[in-house]
Amino acid sequence: MASKAIPSHLKPNPSSGDAGAASEFARKHHGKSQSHVAFENTSTNVAASQMRNRLNALTDTVKDPNEKKRFETEMDNFFALFRRYLNDKAKGSVLDWNRIAPPQPGQVVEYSDLANSEAVDYLNKLAVVKLNGGLGTSMGCVGPKSVIEVRDGMSFLDLSVRQIEYLNRTYNVNVPFVLMNSFNTDADTANIIKKYEGHNIDILTFNQSKYPRVLKDSLLPVPQSADSPISDWYPPGHGDVFESLYNSGILDQLIDRGIEIIFLSNADNLGAVVDLRILQHMVDAKAEYIMELTDKTKADVKGGTIINYEGSVRLLEIAQVPKEHVNEFKSIKKFKYFNTNNIWLNLRAIKRVVENNELAMEIIPNAKSIPADKKGEADISVIQLETAVGAAIRHFKNACGVNVPRRRFLPVKTCSDLMLVKSDLYTLQHGQLVIDPNRFGPAPLIKLGSDFKKVSSFQARIPSIPKIVELDHLTITGAVNLGRNVTLKGTVIIVATEGQTIDIPPGSILENVVVQGSLRLLEH
Repeated sequence: MASKAIPSHLKPNPSSGDAGAASEFARKHHGKSQSHVAFENTSTNVAASQMRNRLNALTDTVKDPNEKKRFETEMDNFFALFRRYLNDKAKGSVLDWNRIAPPQPGQVVEYSDLANSEAVDYLNKLAVVKLNGGLGTSMGCVGPKSVIEVRDGMSFLDLSVRQIEYLNRTYNVNVPFVLMNSFNTDADTANIIKKYEGHNIDILTFNQSKYPRVLKDSLLPVPQSADSPISDWYPPGHGDVFESLYNSGILDQLIDRGIEIIFLSNADNLGAVVDLRILQHMVDAKAEYIMELTDKTKADVKGGTIINYEGSVRLLEIAQVPKEHVNEFKSIKKFKYFNTNNIWLNLRAIKRVVENNELAMEIIPNAKSIPADKKGEADISVIQLETAVGAAIRHFKNACGVNVPRRRFLPVKTCSDLMLVKSDLYTLQHGQLVIDPNRFGPAPLIKLGSDFKKVSSFQARIPSIPKIVELDHLTITGAVNLGRNVTLKGTVIIVATEGQTIDIPPGSILENVVVQGSLRLLEH
């Protein structure tokens, strides 16, 4: 498998006639080096060569030969990303706002216009991939986010497994379930998936890359050796899925198994279930890449969107938008869709773009800080160079967007989202959340304040989820506790004054009200 980890463009050319070419190549060649590319200026050149030397030194700290080969490939991929970052910075390459246009009719297809036939035949050629690299830290949880309990004692992972088991049983197929873990979630996930042994499902896992964080001031890697502390490294965003699938050998494993298409989504998007109409459209349109989009609402103004840039489809993220155009980007008039990160991909096309070194996704520099070891010392400022899977759309043939119903985008990023998916608004059918047919219009907007940030605080303050089928908008801030069997309708705003507490009595029905100040229920 180690030989597969070297993309074909890095392999020595045996036809060169030099018997020592292969060993000389292996000794000198450090990944995707494009020495013929002129650097924009000397400082870029210096930073690149200093980084290259440090990465070589890091590689030399790995003793096991197989592990060394894998580590070297990873550092080569990181170096290619780093050098692109330097060149972009030197050139100041930004999108020309005047060339950005909303997508043309053929570039985004309406879901309602797709053929209403179920492509059961193609299920044998499908695998489902979940991006499982995230931790539940933002919601105050320890371990992989995918194991947070969502509903009826089941986690995100349980629900996904349930959905695929149902698919396999219903259509008598064997759709593999693939998890892309990060070094943060790999060990925990391996333990958790043991409980699915004996189930009607094949679970495969691979890890996304582990890249060195970069010191902001010197542009040198933070880690001093391959076994430096975990805080010196980072997983480089889900744009890394292409190279990681390839380098792990999972890509070839799936192709050998007859798989042609993968459906990829975030582990925390409970709406991302296999859709046979989109699968059929992908095959019919010979599309190598389909991005599911959905209509923007006020809550989604920051989401990336599909644009037409000089005739080709691209993803535009808010980070790429010049400050003076941010309001235009957020408006629903010009850019009315946003990316759900439900992506359908052709496996052979992934193999081609990786081997031909065609991927040049926009780099998102993410500024972070590592807490100082000793009191009184300053935290260390670092940058993480990340990429997003959506940005790869321009590298695939016949790529397009499908504007899907909102039910396919049901992410759980906060406890406000968690309250929604735990509520009576949804019922669970074969691992899939289905909205109550009595609900009129989209899901309500729920905003819980900082007292509800952590799952433990949320559960303590709202031990029983209120009935919300007729709710439009809910805002709760401050120390607020909800009793059991509370019903919320219309617009409800509950604001506890600082230092005060509001207890909503059990059985309360609140409709179009503002409750503020303080309200304590005393035990009698």
